[in-house]
Amino acid sequence: MRLTILGGGGFRVPLVYGALLRDRAEGRVTHLTLYDLDPARLAAIARVLRDQAARARAEGVLDAPEVTVTTDLDEALRGADFVFSAIRVGGLEGRAADERIALAEGVLGQETVGAGGIAYGLRTIPVAVDIARRVARLAPDAWVINFTNPAGLVTEAMARHLGERVIGICDSPVGLARRVARTLGVADPASARIDYVGLNHLGWLRGLYVDDRDVLPGLFADDTTLTSFEEGRLFGADWLRSLGSVPNEYLHYYYFNREAVTAYQQAKQTRGAFLRDQQARFYEALATGADQATGADQERPGAAWDAWDRTRAEREAAYMAENREAAGAGERAEDDLESGGYEYVALALMRAVARDESTTLILNVRNARPGGGRVLDVLDETAVVEVPCLVDATGAHPLAVSQLTGHEAGLVAAVKAVERCVLAAGESGSRREAVKAFALHPLVDSVQVARRLLEGYRGAHPGLGYLRKD
Repeated sequence: MRLTILGGGGFRVPLVYGALLRDRAEGRVTHLTLYDLDPARLAAIARVLRDQAARARAEGVLDAPEVTVTTDLDEALRGADFVFSAIRVGGLEGRAADERIALAEGVLGQETVGAGGIAYGLRTIPVAVDIARRVARLAPDAWVINFTNPAGLVTEAMARHLGERVIGICDSPVGLARRVARTLGVADPASARIDYVGLNHLGWLRGLYVDDRDVLPGLFADDTTLTSFEEGRLFGADWLRSLGSVPNEYLHYYYFNREAVTAYQQAKQTRGAFLRDQQARFYEALATGADQATGADQERPGAAWDAWDRTRAEREAAYMAENREAAGAGERAEDDLESGGYEYVALALMRAVARDESTTLILNVRNARPGGGRVLDVLDETAVVEVPCLVDATGAHPLAVSQLTGHEAGLVAAVKAVERCVLAAGESGSRREAVKAFALHPLVDSVQVARRLLEGYRGAHPGLGYLRKD
């Protein structure tokens, strides 16, 4: 089986390759193609993957997937069985600019939420649509697994050209369900039925069923249990009891928006700037052959892997640091730093489709039930939602979930309306639709601010030059 990763020079590619190395079943991926616009980043990640393969051979794995690299997109797509899209249009410099411009206006600049997510979506949609059209032409039988952020929005844009053959993934709901199940002492978390519903980075865990009994209410019994895991510390026991559900961690940006914006404004540097600088050091070290921070020789066997793993640990420990500081949640628990994220979701999805191994995963798919009708009544059938799905050789099929009501339904409908404005702007080049997207977002409270945001982003990102029509 052949897998192509778009954004193959990206820092997290070794996570995917590590999962492939551990897959010993028949029909596994035997050839991996890495595509990226930056040949230096491709070369660096290829070195890390060679170190991984060498480590695997030492442990008895003799048939690691063959790896090729290319800067030719059409070449990367031809012959692919699966295409894993993990591109970052504008790079981390673009993400840092998204954060900086938004914070200067007193609004959130996070890459998937609020103004920053809109800016990222506006410059990503045209590229994602071009990729979808190329896949349809060059690899019509391939399945596209999208992890490009904003994941739900980008998946919806690609689905207009690929239909059900594009599926969005995110590790955030998986991590949330795992932490809650572990907190409640569920012996086999994988066997529990999860009632999780919403949009990407905007969902709630509303039920956790073991032997058809919902054990989630037991989570709210006492403060010690409720604040013993990441989301409990982040949101606080009182607020979780008020909701009666456990929100995705990204909802902290909505429920505690002022505190989050203040924390980001007061931070030494934003998350995007931190990752930009950290990864620049990593890639430079591999290019020059010496780690400037430690003086270690990067040419020795295994050095590329060591440098990557050290950088990864630092990256994970700093995840959502500003939010934890604003909430007084302290450092991330060791259990929350463990592996088992999006790379395993992607592998499980590929296995289910390629081998017809039925499994249940939380995925970003169209809001259409297999037998007809909508999964979420508050949205139309073409809207991409994030819900549990039964996956087999025919694709991902959404399962029944509890319906959103009250503020949850309102928030999901409002954010989906914003996403539709972003899609309209991306397709038509309309500045009016782009301004509307910013202005209608719940975390942007002014049309005038929306107009200034768009002009600021157009000045910072050449890729937004297509927004010319009024």
